[in-house]
Amino acid sequence: FLPADDIRCYFGETIALYFGFLEYFTFALIPMAVIGIPYYVFAWEDYDKYVMFATFNLLWSTVILEVWKRICAILTYRWGTLLMKRQFEEPRPGFHGVLGINPVTGREEPVYSSLKRQLRIYLVSLPFVCLCLYFSLYVMMIYFDLEQWALDYHKENESNFSSLMLYVPSIIYAVVIEIMNRIYRYAAEFLTSWENHRLESSYQNHLILKVLVFNFLNCFASLFYIAFVLFDMKLLRQSLATLLITSQILNQFAESLLPYWLQKRYNRRMKKRMCSQKTERDMSIAEQVNMEKEMGTYLGTFDDYLELFLQFGYVSLFSCVYPLAAVFAVLNNITEIYSDALKMCRVYKRPFAEPTANIGVWQLAFETMSVISVVTNCILIGMSPQVDALFPDSKMDLVLTVALVEVSLLS
Repeated sequence: FLPADDIRCYFGETIALYFGFLEYFTFALIPMAVIGIPYYVFAWEDYDKYVMFATFNLLWSTVILEVWKRICAILTYRWGTLLMKRQFEEPRPGFHGVLGINPVTGREEPVYSSLKRQLRIYLVSLPFVCLCLYFSLYVMMIYFDLEQWALDYHKENESNFSSLMLYVPSIIYAVVIEIMNRIYRYAAEFLTSWENHRLESSYQNHLILKVLVFNFLNCFASLFYIAFVLFDMKLLRQSLATLLITSQILNQFAESLLPYWLQKRYNRRMKKRMCSQKTERDMSIAEQVNMEKEMGTYLGTFDDYLELFLQFGYVSLFSCVYPLAAVFAVLNNITEIYSDALKMCRVYKRPFAEPTANIGVWQLAFETMSVISVVTNCILIGMSPQVDALFPDSKMDLVLTVALVEVSLLS
């Protein structure tokens, strides 16, 4: 168990709640992993036997977020931040405008027209986001063309090499997705900063909305297309496994291993320089000061929560056709805990402590994904041959039954 109180005393409530959520989410994935292993072993070739797992999946995705609310309230109550409100939030450092008089405080401060901000959002940012979404869908269709080429190649050759080639399009697409996500992230940060939001909370909400919409479509559109347009459960399992595993490997490398290697390389250069300039007695203190001064700045938990959000989507949406998704998620999160701790303590400067009452807008993001997972799993259950056999005469009865189950679960 992570020492949440110790983390909070050193890093503050925001970082402590992230590690608390990461630990809780990892433990919450264990039941899915325990059920998924025998389910995969005994029924892995029968893609239609996913009704029971999908039923458990949609219940699990709803319950764990409600339990987290209670755990979060317990932690923040103990830390004294449960009822913290930001009624007098200061303007963010990047906010700019002409000097004017605040009607409440009477102080002179920058003022920026909200009409200009809205024009920037709806006339520039929104069309740009829509253009990026269109480009993401275009890349997805190229991926399906590659999948068809690999399938035709395998049918013509029927060899071990052709079998491996079946996974190549998915791997390439997973790498392209990660590259597109990171490029879009920089563009979204630039646009949100250009919109000139006065408060940090408003800036974060607009940035998270832009990034989540693009990441959701970029990562999950192909899976929805395979499941509900192509109706190919075998390809869905292959694509889900490849996207999940590849994204986890790339994230671990980009977020922890690469920065740590660069920091170690810099430290070795610093030690050589210090040896030639300082005496042995002064070396340890001066060495430590210079190394810590050159450490990178930790930019917050945005990327960490985003990775967990996408992982929650992979597990909750379609893991019924690939039950090992939760197993790989647990293994990834165990290494994520240690890599994030390494990143915080060894790679970046210690961030300023920020009090908080919850995980903020990410709670709403996870709950939205939970609602989507309920709808998705209900549709998958309705598509299964077992449920379809219960309504041989009237498909309308099947549709109404699935809709009733969805409404009940969402309520």
